[in-house]
Amino acid sequence: MPKIAIEETEHISLCETLDRVLTKGAVVVGDIVISVADVDLLYLQLNLVVTSIETAIRAGLPGDNTSLGGAREKS
Repeated sequence: MPKIAIEETEHISLCETLDRVLTKGAVVVGDIVISVADVDLLYLQLNLVVTSIETAIRAGLPGDNTSLGGAREKS
């Protein structure tokens, strides 16, 4: 996959950035641990996929398409 290089003088608008993220997709992964006195009370593992529904379907992401607000395709 070719990397996109942006020159320092080139500015990208918020709309264009959002379009690129929705077209290509982005994944955000993180862990949160809440502890008191070195005792872990809560552990959260976060996995966030940001993409358009069309890109998710093309990529074959698991899940029910109706939960994303789309209609299920009939075969």
